[in-house]
Amino acid sequence: MLIFGIFSSISKSGGSFMEYIDVPSFIITLGGAFTATLTSHSLQGYIGGLKSFTLIFKASKLNTGEMIQKIIDLSNVARKEGLLSLEEAATDMDEPFLKKGILLVVDGTDPDLVRAIMETELVSVEGRHKDRIGFWDTLASMGPAWGMIGTLVGLVDMLYHMEDPAAIGPAMAVALITTLYGSLLANWICIPVSSKLKADNAEEMMLKEVMIEGLLSIQAGENPRVIEEKLKSFLAPKDRQIAVDENAGGEE
Repeated sequence: MLIFGIFSSISKSGGSFMEYIDVPSFIITLGGAFTATLTSHSLQGYIGGLKSFTLIFKASKLNTGEMIQKIIDLSNVARKEGLLSLEEAATDMDEPFLKKGILLVVDGTDPDLVRAIMETELVSVEGRHKDRIGFWDTLASMGPAWGMIGTLVGLVDMLYHMEDPAAIGPAMAVALITTLYGSLLANWICIPVSSKLKADNAEEMMLKEVMIEGLLSIQAGENPRVIEEKLKSFLAPKDRQIAVDENAGGEE
């Protein structure tokens, strides 16, 4: 949609798309931005940051409402058959974080230690996510900066050829194209990718916090109804009724 809008604006203004293609400007802006970003990160972090671009196209499989219902089901099993019965449920669990917590509870691990272990892993996961997000934030800041550097290089070249008035206009246009490239890199790619990764991270962190609180509540022997109300507090008020309706529909 954005590309279509840019193409439409260029064509309606009577310009040609080829006027906006300049290889030296492209090399200065993108080459400088990506090289500076590489300098700011380890090689492994740099490669991981580039690969994280594909994550924005993956549909989220996280559903807090479904996870709350799964934990309520586990609490009902534990209440009727005891905590040891959860070990069998853990074998069919797709979520490794939840499975790890269940096995800790089944092994009789102290609740404070269970929380400490799971929160440590939570911090570690969030740290890896922030490294990926930081890559795109750095690249977003480098794009416009190197675009401005390219503009200054173009202006210096233009000032050296002021004796030719006919060359001033095209030289000025080329100088400004580097700023355009830098702005497109930051605002069309880097900032949206960073925002999407931040949103995905926040959603995953909340889901894992729900798991921690739910498992500790099960271990403490709390009533399933109390656990449900506690976990629903993680949801926005407008989402709580939706979760209730979905769970009710699944029970019919």
